[in-house]
Amino acid sequence: YYGKYIGKLKTLHHSVTGEVFAVDARTLHIRDFTYDGEGPAAFFYAGNSKSPSASGFRIHDENGSPRRLGRYLKKHVTITLPDSKTLHNIKWLSVWCDEFSVNFGDVKIPKNLDYPRPQKINQLNGVHLVSSDPIVVVDAQTLLIPNFSYDGEAPDAKFWVGRGGRPSPQGVRVPDENGKEVPLRRYDGKTIVLTLPGDLTVFDIGHFGVWCEAFTVDFGHITIPAGLNVPPSLKMLGVAPQSKLNCEVLWDDLAFEVRWAVAGDSIVLQLVSKLEDGEYMSFGLSGDGTRSKMIGGDVVVAWVDKATLKGYAVDYFLDAKSQCAGTRGSCPDERLREGTNSVRLLNAAMVNGYSIVTCQRPLKAQDELDLDIVTNGSQAVIWAVGPLNSRNEVSYHSLTNKRDVLLDFGRAPKWNCPIPDPDTTTARKQTPAAEPELRPSVEATSRSPPATPAPAPKTDAWEIPAIQCYEPEDGVFYAQMGPTGGKRGYPAITGHVGWGISWYINGLLIPEINVVRGKTYTFVVEGGLDPETPARYHPFYITDDPIGGYEHKTREERAAVRIFAGARQNRRGDVYPTATGRLCNWKPDPTQPLAEEFTSFGAYQRTLSLECDQGEPGILQWTPDKNTPATVYY
Repeated sequence: YYGKYIGKLKTLHHSVTGEVFAVDARTLHIRDFTYDGEGPAAFFYAGNSKSPSASGFRIHDENGSPRRLGRYLKKHVTITLPDSKTLHNIKWLSVWCDEFSVNFGDVKIPKNLDYPRPQKINQLNGVHLVSSDPIVVVDAQTLLIPNFSYDGEAPDAKFWVGRGGRPSPQGVRVPDENGKEVPLRRYDGKTIVLTLPGDLTVFDIGHFGVWCEAFTVDFGHITIPAGLNVPPSLKMLGVAPQSKLNCEVLWDDLAFEVRWAVAGDSIVLQLVSKLEDGEYMSFGLSGDGTRSKMIGGDVVVAWVDKATLKGYAVDYFLDAKSQCAGTRGSCPDERLREGTNSVRLLNAAMVNGYSIVTCQRPLKAQDELDLDIVTNGSQAVIWAVGPLNSRNEVSYHSLTNKRDVLLDFGRAPKWNCPIPDPDTTTARKQTPAAEPELRPSVEATSRSPPATPAPAPKTDAWEIPAIQCYEPEDGVFYAQMGPTGGKRGYPAITGHVGWGISWYINGLLIPEINVVRGKTYTFVVEGGLDPETPARYHPFYITDDPIGGYEHKTREERAAVRIFAGARQNRRGDVYPTATGRLCNWKPDPTQPLAEEFTSFGAYQRTLSLECDQGEPGILQWTPDKNTPATVYY
């Protein structure tokens, strides 16, 4: 796939041949381009006259060079129209001789050509707070996921694609935005870009989502429409990836760097520095185009909150050398006039103590509080580092440039910074295992080690109070779902690795329940009713199996399990659950720290809120008798 087929170059002189494809609004790809190189001054030309003529304009060659064309023999080339020109502005592409005004070969561009372009599709919405804005298929191998969120609670969540409309274990991992195939961390409204692995394209897949590989659970997915009219990736066109990043060191002691790339009508900026907690870094345009001057400056102020790891990038106008008071001082544009924030946060991270914030802004000023970024020469810039005040706005800077700093944003990419240290992160693959975690319901005994998943370290576990005999007096237990509590919760308590969701009994995370033989107990079950969505379907049952996941066991494995309550057998011998009800979920507050940062379950519990679907709960009644083992599991 090379894009929308336009046609063959008509051969007129000098053996010009090739097949032309529209890649996107401004890019053309020519397969098997041939030209003997004998013309004195041949160039790629395009124009909107009826036929090729000198009234057209030159197009740089596949290397971005304005030089005349040399010899080509069945070479695949990709060329880009000049700024402000699109395929809707031209009627022809030609190999044109400037010196003698001769057309060596051309192809007509169809009127109203439906050229490939990025396509917006559905948004993610699933369990574990998985959500996003509508996803953009940028090209056949690239997905842009705006405002992506995920609570990070599951042990083996991955980005996942595959054939058909629903995820399955036969799918394929998609590396994260850093190119890693490691379990996904917590995300809070981040915009990320993902690249499909190998030669896989959107034409080969039917869905994309977040999938727990160890426990084969769908956390949320969307379908990929067939036949999307999107551009091919550069890799599909045989264009070798090239670094398009510039980098300059602003202050060596803090390893403060600015990195940038001009992308069409906008610029992507990345600020990197070793900041103290509560500090910001700022960079932008001087109030004077020829020298560095703070007053009148247009800057982005960026930082990463070290407690939540949330990043910020804010558009500022520097009216005076003071913090913002009313409408005077160094103020966010939004404080001065609503709707004037021209900076868009793309990503933020803390890596080895470095704050890294990536953002985007237009080259052209969007309002009277912005300045133009020029790409045809140098202009003065300013930068600063300093503390944030109680409003998370800038206080007076503690460090700034004392000399003039001039940068050419439109220069050819040049990296004038130290080479970043290699990432030494490694992945640990979990072994697939079962359904919601099970807990002993009578006095604690030594647990049999599960065959799967791999054991988790039982260190620094929260103390979960056991439910004692005759508590509560009415013998009613509410069984609902909730998060596993990070490293100090389910994994540390049980020694098993959970898949991110556990039973909560009367608001407690997987407590031990002490029961009395001969007394009837009632479980109000709110674990979900939708068997088509495993992450929202958790029947409640009582068994002698410490591993769980009965529905996913083989017939032979099921035969070794005794179920005491919560299931029945039909005439064919199939076992089906009887205790299912609406889903009630204890949801974590995404603005709070990660679960493992709480010193006690009680402190963590106070940050949870219960959310329930419409519908009725299921009811399970159980009376342990003399044949009930001393330890059973729910």
